[in-house]
Amino acid sequence: MDTMKIALRIRAFRKLKGLTQLELADRMDVSVSVLGALERGTRRADAKLIRLIAEALGVKEEELLYFDR
Repeated sequence: MDTMKIALRIRAFRKLKGLTQLELADRMDVSVSVLGALERGTRRADAKLIRLIAEALGVKEEELLYFDR
């Protein structure tokens, strides 16, 4: 799993959905600092966080994880 590519996809989907970091963090029930670290790629998203992000954004987990190698 490429942490930076996932980070960029999380941010892109969040912006596409018109959400701020605070709004998405609230939907996920995590702190803004956790979400910020995920979007910067300084924190690796485990399976639980990927599931929370996908649910909060209304996308499939695979959409967050898929990228061309």
